[in-house]
Amino acid sequence: MNEKVLAGKRCLVMDDEFLIALDIQQILEAAGASVVCASNTTDALSALGDKFTFDIAVLDVQVGESADVGSIDLARMLVEKDVPFVFLTGMRQSDLHAMDFPEAPVVEKPYESPLLLNAVTRALAGKPAR
Repeated sequence: MNEKVLAGKRCLVMDDEFLIALDIQQILEAAGASVVCASNTTDALSALGDKFTFDIAVLDVQVGESADVGSIDLARMLVEKDVPFVFLTGMRQSDLHAMDFPEAPVVEKPYESPLLLNAVTRALAGKPAR
């Protein structure tokens, strides 16, 4: 994709699967964004707490299920900071707790690049997810 639809945007990606996080990073960077990746909620919270500000986040729903802070808790924090986000999930039916955020697009794994990019741009534009 040659179009830089995310030029100047800072994105937080949280996924505990390295290759998926790398793929998402490459998709977003090809669209012009700068990306910070986190493999867990602790690293994501650290990035949010630093001087970094983010325009958008892409969160794997299942990261941090056994930690003190999980993806859903992180999503709540992003809502407080007015940062839109997109959920990624490998098991849509088991991720009903993501329904607490009807404004957030949900992208099922495996995903195709255009679908993910579309979800990110829609979330940034504040368009309804569903």
